[in-house]
Amino acid sequence: MILHIVDNEEWLKAKDKGIYAPSSLESDGFIHCSTKEQVIEVANFLFKGHTGLVLLCIDSNKVKAKIIYEDLYETGKLYPHIYGSLHADAVFKVINFELKKDGTFNFPKEIDDIAL
Repeated sequence: MILHIVDNEEWLKAKDKGIYAPSSLESDGFIHCSTKEQVIEVANFLFKGHTGLVLLCIDSNKVKAKIIYEDLYETGKLYPHIYGSLHADAVFKVINFELKKDGTFNFPKEIDDIAL
């Protein structure tokens, strides 16, 4: 399983089309994702204070595009990147990603409940 943070409205539009291709796919050439261990750090760094977000739980085995784990920013951590669009059927769960009062994110309990 890999995770992707996205605005709920953007996801709903993509889901209706059956395919998700965010702007990062054009600008960076891939869809930014995280592992379970990385997602809170990424969320608090890039999305602090943003509301209306969801976490896409993606079954890596159902992703048709190539997934590459790489460290493009010299952080010492390998992040999963999807090099192509994401078919909606690869997303097996969508979790509301709620803010704490200080604008940061907690780890959603629903992720712990997912059997990997």
